Amino acid sequence: MKEYKVVIYQEGALASMFLGAANADPIKFSNFLNRNAKEGWRVVTMQKDMRRLFLFWAREAYVIIMERDVD
Repeated sequence: MKEYKVVIYQEGALASMFLGAANADPIKFSNFLNRNAKEGWRVVTMQKDMRRLFLFWAREAYVIIMERDVD
């Protein structure tokens, strides 16, 4: 049997407001994925999205679907 989890990963709002747009930091994103992998989660699919923030700014977000085996 499988268990699934949906996560939205996005950078903080401050980077968007000061820089105009925020892209995901690859080191933070890797650490996030590795923490979940240690808990047994595996990425099934991922979708990139640019999300509006307070009408004027945008930030990069990822919708991630993960799965793991359940005993």
